[in-house]
Formats: sequence, structure tokens, C-alpha cells
Amino acid sequence: MIAKHKWGTPITEDDLLNLSAIDGDYPTAHDVYADLRSESYIIHRGRRGIKLDKSNFDKLANVLYYECGWEAWEIDSRLKHYEGIDDHDWA
Repeated sequence: MIAKHKWGTPITEDDLLNLSAIDGDYPTAHDVYADLRSESYIIHRGRRGIKLDKSNFDKLANVLYYECGWEAWEIDSRLKHYEGIDDHDWA
């Protein structure tokens, strides 16, 4: 989602599911999308879709680092609008 997201533009559920790595398992993908809408780093725009909330990129960076196993350099290269990344505590 981060790599394909056009900054400032919501991405619809169908578009996100088409980008997802969940092959053909749409019930699971829909459940994940529903969960994602409630995260603090996501702005839910109703039928227009969801978009990233840059004011909470510290929380997104932590999810990517601790839960997804991304390295700090990888987060830095993909999370372009996270202005606090230089001061982020990865401990």
C-alpha cells in the first residue's frame, strides 16, 4: 500500500485488495481492510477509501519495524513523508 499509494489520495477497498498479497482469499482480505480502517495511522474516508495519516507515521513505522520485520532504512526509503524519522526510537 505504501509503495503504490498516491500521496494525499484515498485508496479504495477494491484497489487495495487488488494490490494485496492475499491471493484470492477475499473474505480474509476484507477483514484485514476493516481492521486497518481503525488504525491511528489511517484516515477512513468512507466510500472514497482510506489514506495514510502522516501525523501518526511514528505508529506506522513501529508496525512496519516490529510486526512486519522491515529494517529502519527500508522504512525511511518508503515512508517519504515521515518528518520525524531521524529522531525515531527503534529500541
